[in-house]
Formats: sequence, C-alpha cells, structure tokens
Amino acid sequence: MIPLLPTATTTEERQRNADVAILPVGSFEQHGDYLPLSTDTIVATLIARQVADAYPVLLLPPVTISCSHEHSAWPGTASISARTLHAIVTDVYDSITRSGPTALVVVNGHGGNYVLSNVVQEGNAEGRRMALFPSREDWNEARDAAGLTSSMHEDMHAGELETSLLLHAYPEAIRTGYESADWIADDRRHLLTKGMQAYTDSGVIGRPSLATAEKGKALLDSLTTGFTEVLSLFAKL
Repeated sequence: MIPLLPTATTTEERQRNADVAILPVGSFEQHGDYLPLSTDTIVATLIARQVADAYPVLLLPPVTISCSHEHSAWPGTASISARTLHAIVTDVYDSITRSGPTALVVVNGHGGNYVLSNVVQEGNAEGRRMALFPSREDWNEARDAAGLTSSMHEDMHAGELETSLLLHAYPEAIRTGYESADWIADDRRHLLTKGMQAYTDSGVIGRPSLATAEKGKALLDSLTTGFTEVLSLFAKL
C-alpha cells in the first residue's frame, strides 16, 4: 500500500529546514476498468515521495480532487473548478512560506489540470517562487529513459506510462484486463467540447498492454534525477 500522507513531525521539519516544499496534485477520475480512480493522485504522490527521499524538501499531502471535467460521463469521477484549484495552490503557497520554505513546486499527476500552468506563471509574476513539475520535457526524457514504446500523444490516459508506474509501485491496485485494453484515438481535436466519451467507450486512450514494472521504476528514477534542475532554480543565494 502506498502511503499517501506524509508522517514527518513538526520537529523533524524544523530540523530539515527545507527551502522548498512540494505539493502533489492528483485527481479522482476514471482510468478504465483496471486502474483505480485515484491513479493520478498515486502517480503524483509516487513522484513527490521519491523526490522527498532524495532531496531535502518539505513533502506536503496531496490534493486528491482536481479538474477532471472531461471524464464526467464515467461513474466515480469528481471534480472541482479551475478557480478552486487555483485558489488551493495559491493558499498553500501563502501558508507554507510563513513557516520556513520560500518556494513551492507543484507535482502534477493529471494532464487536465491546465490551470496549474497559469497558477505558476501568475505566482512568479506576483513575486511568489513556484514551479510546475514534471514538464513535458521531463516526461519525454523519462519516457526515453524507460524505453516506452508509445508516444506521449498516443499514451493519453490509462496507457503504458500510468500502468507501468502502478505495476512498479502498487500492483495490488490493478485489476485484470489491462493487457487487452489498448485503444488508439490520436485525433482528439474536439476533446474540450465533447469530452473523453466522444473518443473512447472504455475510458482508455493508450496502450496499457505495453506496460511493465521495470518501465515504471525507470520512469520514476529519471524524474527524480531531473528534479535537480528544478531545485537549483530556488537555491539559496
């Protein structure tokens, strides 16, 4: 079982004296018949926890519901508005910077959280110190390092990447059927208008049959190494 909540005490955080806090942001949305609704939260937490094990950062608990409106046709999916997510992240930054850290890195596990880019851009323009991780480039480097076969565009949802990560870290959460659930829908130009249901009956867009635990580990290791560059943005002068 993946521990989603940090267990450090305030005394331990005082001793750590982290200059950077990391906030995992996931979602609660359908991921086909075989991955849990909490997949994106698990992914964001996996990345954030491995980063926290490697670097002296303050690990925050995850935001577990975000902007999943494109998945609203499927049972179990829950969403908050983009303005609410914007407010949550901004409020978290304002709160944690009162007690020590001077920067916040948002670790995003859901591609539909477009507003997080705006939160970070606006925050830095207003004098906050923020970053969004992983970037598209970070994901591409991780995919190459792990030897993923499918492209980022093809592997949109519940595909090779997400299934590999859970096979590595939380295999007991995966139900049967991912080996035969591949579904390709590369032309999704009206996704924002029609939602995911216009392009997939199962909720899957990608090739989960290609997933392996070894790929999942390599993905995480690459992202952890890549976080060094993000941390350097906020190095103390």
